Order: sequence, then C-alpha cells, then structure tokens
Amino acid sequence: MNTAGNDAGSGDTELDSIALGRRIRFLRKSKQLTLDDVSALVDTAPSQLSLIENGKREPKLSLLKSLAGALGVGVDDLLGTEPPSRRAALEIELERAQRGPLYASLGLPTVRVGARLPMDVLESLVGLQNELERRLNEQAATPEEARRANTALRHEMRQRNNYYKDIEQEAAKVLAAVGHDAGPLSHHRAADIAEHLGFSLRFVGNLPHSTRSVTDQKNKRIYLTQTNRSEHDPRSVLLQALGHHVLGHKPPTDYFDFLSQRVATNYFAAALMMPEKSTVEYLRRAKDNRELAVEDLRDAFAVSYESAAHRFTNLATEHLGMTCHFQKVHESGILHKAYENDRVNFPADHTGAIEGQTICRYWTSRVVFEQMDKFRSFEQYTDTVNGTFWCTARTERHSSGLYSLSIGVPFEHVKWFRGRDTKERCQSTCPDENCCRRPPADLSSQWFGNAWPATRANTHLLAAMPTGAFPGVDETEVYRFLEKQVD
Repeated sequence: MNTAGNDAGSGDTELDSIALGRRIRFLRKSKQLTLDDVSALVDTAPSQLSLIENGKREPKLSLLKSLAGALGVGVDDLLGTEPPSRRAALEIELERAQRGPLYASLGLPTVRVGARLPMDVLESLVGLQNELERRLNEQAATPEEARRANTALRHEMRQRNNYYKDIEQEAAKVLAAVGHDAGPLSHHRAADIAEHLGFSLRFVGNLPHSTRSVTDQKNKRIYLTQTNRSEHDPRSVLLQALGHHVLGHKPPTDYFDFLSQRVATNYFAAALMMPEKSTVEYLRRAKDNRELAVEDLRDAFAVSYESAAHRFTNLATEHLGMTCHFQKVHESGILHKAYENDRVNFPADHTGAIEGQTICRYWTSRVVFEQMDKFRSFEQYTDTVNGTFWCTARTERHSSGLYSLSIGVPFEHVKWFRGRDTKERCQSTCPDENCCRRPPADLSSQWFGNAWPATRANTHLLAAMPTGAFPGVDETEVYRFLEKQVD
C-alpha cells in the first residue's frame, strides 16, 4: 500500500510483499547462500533481510536492486507473479490466509511458515482454509454480492488514494464553463450548470419514494423534490444526477457497476461544490499554519460535515502527502461506510467486507457518542495493533438515527491538525475478543444466563447476519443496564 513517504498516488498496484519475500528466499537458498552472506553483499542487517523474506517489510527500490544483483537476477524476476516452486506457492497462500480476516476471526494461533513445516502439513492447512472459505461463500445470499462489490470498490479506492483525476478534470471543465472557480457553489450556480448541460429543472411533490431525483433523458429534464431532510443537500442531489450524464454512464451491468457509478457521481458533485484548485489551496494554507480542521473546510464551502470529510480523503494523499481514514458509524456501533489508506485495522468478515461490522468501543468514532459537548469536534489518540492514530469526530442525526463522522490519520501526520493537543487517549487491542467484544468478567458473573434482551432488526442493508445468542445485541450494554437497576 502506498504511504505518504512512498510517493503516494504514483501507482495503481500494490507490492505483494509475501510473494516477493518467498521468491528472495527461494533464490537465496538455490544459490546456497545464508542470510549473513546476502546481508554482506547488500550492506544491510540479516534481521532486516529476514523480515523481508517473511513478507513483513517492503524493501526500498535501492535495496531491491542490490538484492537482484546479489542473487544474479533482474528486478523484474524478483517482482514476478509466478511462485518459484509448488512449496513456495503453498507457503505464500498460507501466509496470506493467516493474515486475513477469516483466520483472525477463528482465534487460532498462527503457524510458523518455514522450511521445517512438512509438505503434507502445509498442503492440509491450505486445503482446510480453502474449504472453509468455499463453504462460507456457498452460504452467501443476495446481500453477499453487495458486500463483495463494496469490498472490491474499497480496494480500488485505496489503490487510487481515493483520488480520481479524470473526474476532477470533467468537473473543472464544467466549472470553467459557468465561470465558477472559488467559494461556495450557490443554488443559482448549480442551476446554471444544469442549464449549461442542456437540462431544465422541475420540482414535484410526488417522486417515487425510493428516489432522490429522476432524469428524463429524452426531454432533458431533471425532476427533484423539496425536502427538509438535512442529509440530502439539494445541490448535491442535482449535481449527482448531472454526473451520470457528464460521465457517460450506461445502465449498470451488475452491483459493482452500480456502486462504481454511485461513487463516481458523488465524487463529481463534491468536485463541483469544492473545486480541486481552490480546495487544495485552502487545505495547504491550513496545513502550513498547522490548523487543518474538517469543520473549517465545511464552513468555507458551505457543505455538510460528511461531504467535507469525504472531500478531504479525495485530496489529502494526492496533494498533502498524508494518508488517512474516514468512518461513518451508527450509534449502535455498526460501521456504515468507511475508507482507509493508512493501514488502520477496520473489522472485517472473511470476505474482507467491513460494512455492518462493529467498531471497537474504544475508537474515537464510538467514544464521541459519550461526549456532552456536541457543538465542537471531539479529538482522541487511539493506540491500536497497527499503530497510534489521531482522530477528530462529531455526531450528526439522520433519519435513521445518530451517526458519528470521523477523520483519522497516523501519528506522524497529526502535527498539521488543530486539536492535536488533546489529552484524550484510549487503547484498543481489537480484533482480540477480550478488548471489547466480551463483557467484563464481573458483569458476566452477575448476569450471564439471566438477561434476555429483545433484539432490534438489523439496520444496515449490507450488514451480515450478526452473531451471538441474541444477534446484534451488545451484551456489555445489557449487563451494565441491569447492573444499574440493582442499585
């Protein structure tokens, strides 16, 4: 994965560190060289080479060239996609499996993948993993297609650092045509854009209940409805409808295509309401002053906090050189939508899908619900298994409940943000079940077997069927409630 220090945004592929490591080990052993032999040739510590061979560290380009020279091959040979042997292929597959969400969810110890692991044991472990995944996939219902499409799309967004240059260029052309280059996009200017593109607008009170807008492509009319629901900015609804036309969308062929089009039109609308040039200039000034704040971006362009947060993720890596993550979490703790390119460890199911998963109760996106001050943003440092992250969050009420919206960055980037001086700090060991998934022992001893909560229906379309005796119920909250009643 690209990071700010690795020329973020310059490539569309990720280095397969596990396959690379196994290939280096195979070539080293085929030449009967030890780690000490190779380390002397490339001027690096044997321990560093061991980390590279085990796929736990990515070598810099200069070291990669030195390794290729020491092993008598070209750099392309080291980066090839074909495993050098059957055993190497199995080792790579097992290593990937053990680092994946399915294996982590089983709570099993990891197996050391090395030369001493017998071939038949290696075959069995890989076979068991594949069969388990196959059986889980067989149980997939229609929502599973949506979850897999969401996962694939999230991977694509991460590879692009959530920056789509072609959409930025299309938005810039439209803005130039109507003479808008800075400041908030007014409703009048949004109507100018529709007129420039050849569309007339009609406000009606009887749109189909499942739609926000309807476009009559034959007569070039866009039908909208006036609404008091704050989560649907009428400018954004109009611009998204126009986005389908500008971006040349055809009827979706599958769910992935549908999601991709929705992401593209949302991006197009944001690029019109927060133009790339002026938004980047604004963010760079704030960064120079060490005063980056999502709420300031919101206010500067008169958009929602969620829109400002999404737009920040579009531009942060490409133009500011920093990785980040975004979360939208329901008050129940369920993850509604998210993005990351900073290695934050979002919970995931065996397919890699994160939607519908429960966020650690110690993360900023959960702790913010407990704060009394809802006017200002809440900041917190969180120590996780993947490092320390700083996040800023606030809550907003929508028709489906209260949500938290948060932007986070790795510790090395916090120096550019207002709120970095917060004293709030939590520790999360998730996905360890003992972190927050299981009720504390004292509560369990009092209430296990004596609590019978009534389960709410699952609130998210893409959520997997929750697990547990009472699916979707947070047992800790139930036990704490009962504990208070005793007093």
